[in-house]
Amino acid sequence: MTELDTLITVKNTTGKLLSVDFGDVRTGLAVSDPSRLLASGIGYISPGGIEKTADAVAAAALENKVSAVIVGLPVNMDGSHGSRAQRCAKFASLLKERISVPVAVFDERMTTMTASRYLNETNTKGKKRKQVIDTLSAQIILQNCLDRLKYMN
Repeated sequence: MTELDTLITVKNTTGKLLSVDFGDVRTGLAVSDPSRLLASGIGYISPGGIEKTADAVAAAALENKVSAVIVGLPVNMDGSHGSRAQRCAKFASLLKERISVPVAVFDERMTTMTASRYLNETNTKGKKRKQVIDTLSAQIILQNCLDRLKYMN
């Protein structure tokens, strides 16, 4: 199933979406409002290991009563998928085994750079920066996805 196919599946659901910026150390989470206009960061998790992270994200999806989950896929600028994208795709597959709602991957190119730029502009540094960058990245991924879903036929 392609990214477009899974996004069409997500578009055909109603209700809130959860997005995931998967990382080996911290995984950022964001959720949409039920009307899917706005994305809001809800924090990050650090359970350790891909399996435990999939369990924790599955629990967050259940807790937030979402209708689908969006996992950021770090595609290279030339469109290729490197080792990081493969790891995120593996995470998405593990997550699909744990929840009953659709799981889609979404191209997250440039989201960390956008988040870093925003944190630079707001003069967020040090420990505070580490605490918010993954959540902000998940929020940007979700907002980009929401915007894309609006214009899909």
